Amino acid sequence: MRAHAGPQRKVGDGGFGKAQFILDKPGRIQDQYKDGESKLGEGAYGSVNKGVHRSTGAVRAIKTVAKTKTRYVERFKREIAIMKTMDHPNIIKLFETFEDHINIYMVMEVCTGGELLSRIIEATRFNEGDAAVVMQQMLRAVFYLHEQNICHRDLKPENFLFHNGDPIEGNVLKLIDFGLSRKFNDGEPMSTKAGTPFYVAPEVLTGRYGHRVDLWSAGVIMYILLCGSPPFSGKNQKEVLASVMKGRLRFHPRAWAGISQDAKELVSSLVKADPESRLNAGQALMHPWIRNRAPQALARMPPADLVPKLRSFQSRTKFEKAVLHVIASQLSEPQIKGLREAFLSLDQNGDGLLTLSELKAGLARTGLRKLPEDLREIMAGIDADHSGMIDYTEFLAATIERRQYIQEDVCWTAFRVFDVNGDGKITPSELRMVLSDASVNSMVNAQAIADVLKEVDKNGDGAIDFEEFMGMMRGMSVDAGDMP
Repeated sequence: MRAHAGPQRKVGDGGFGKAQFILDKPGRIQDQYKDGESKLGEGAYGSVNKGVHRSTGAVRAIKTVAKTKTRYVERFKREIAIMKTMDHPNIIKLFETFEDHINIYMVMEVCTGGELLSRIIEATRFNEGDAAVVMQQMLRAVFYLHEQNICHRDLKPENFLFHNGDPIEGNVLKLIDFGLSRKFNDGEPMSTKAGTPFYVAPEVLTGRYGHRVDLWSAGVIMYILLCGSPPFSGKNQKEVLASVMKGRLRFHPRAWAGISQDAKELVSSLVKADPESRLNAGQALMHPWIRNRAPQALARMPPADLVPKLRSFQSRTKFEKAVLHVIASQLSEPQIKGLREAFLSLDQNGDGLLTLSELKAGLARTGLRKLPEDLREIMAGIDADHSGMIDYTEFLAATIERRQYIQEDVCWTAFRVFDVNGDGKITPSELRMVLSDASVNSMVNAQAIADVLKEVDKNGDGAIDFEEFMGMMRGMSVDAGDMP
């Protein structure tokens, strides 16, 4: 909102990491977006509509809430705060937020494949292969959230969207709606009774619970996927919640005929009344049913030119890295499909973060006999937020192909992020916002800004216009992996 003008970074990070340079712009959203063709959804809070960016033509989903609905505005702002820290291939992407005198808006990626609930209704029940594809992606998103100390608290089929209308195998599932989510601290129980009756964990109803409530909900969803009906039901909400409190999980023979014992065992390990006995998301991802039934990302081969691309990114200037982060965060799912699959092939434990050991293991699978001696330094040059791991957007920024980042429409979108006041130039003060870093003092920042201007400002007017910006992008050294 108004207090956060400029490129947005995750609180406490030291660089350009998890944040996607979401620019909070006061004023009319209509200045940037025109109405799309259809309404995507509607609820008590407001609506979700398609919007088309006036400059780039990019289609987005725009969620709107009226400021007169005070209750929903506060929830909406919490949702925005949490989503700004999210950076995972199975979590909906937030591009930017706006507000005017009447409404607050969230601009997000569009998913055209509909809700998971719609697929369940259409199919009645899933075969185990499709169910495993869904559960693997769902658990990856939950694992990532819990590693960030965020509990979703409202996992249900309505809050998962498919990227497109393709068959489930090969499709991408996205977790949405963080309105009930909150940060948690280990050892400090949550107390707000939040969730949806069919999927809520019994300990939520007692008013004292932890983040493993999400795993109960995931287990209930898996149960429904495989047999077509919920494990806890009733004629009304009171009866449903009473059934949940009893927590007696049954596999009715007729509904579960032909379903593997591994599937039943995983459901039973998630839908446990005792949260301490419940599997966590990382353990669930390693369960034999997931590993044997879902597509094996670990079996995919990382790209052979991975090291040259990573090394090339490491050598770029701070400003160039920042620009590539913006571009990577704005690309559509089809544009990053290959990079997403490469990231997943390296992410062995499925937590949405790459460690040095995972990077080494992935490179070994490419047949590389000798690992680069400077691999740790290469990784440090990519790890912009100094987390000790490579985040999803950090990986995309480091591996994006040159032919993608020199397209004028892509660069224009990035340029507009840095051109905060929209006057067609990136000024020193706007550069300072981009290059600011809590770990360095203002004198170093001033030198960094001077270095950027010296390199990019060809006409010497003390600012960077779009033509100069494009010149910088075209002048970036050609990556070894992009050479013909």
